[in-house]
Amino acid sequence: MDIPGIDAIARRLAESVPPALRTLQQDLESNFRAVLRASLGKLDLVTREEFDTQTKVLQRTRERLAELEARLQALEGAGSSSAH
Repeated sequence: MDIPGIDAIARRLAESVPPALRTLQQDLESNFRAVLRASLGKLDLVTREEFDTQTKVLQRTRERLAELEARLQALEGAGSSSAH
């Protein structure tokens, strides 16, 4: 899982380490990055692109459902008026 910002978060975490431990900064940053990716990878997340795509599909589905409901009402109305 490649989530934008993981590198920035890992870098900020590594920079928050006391100066005496800064020599370990690269190792810490790599470890933080690995832990973040592993932890976030376990979550059931979708990318923004996937979310936006599904939002568009849902919108089209809702529009189509509204059209079909209107047609059904018109057909039911025509059927009940011809039955009289």
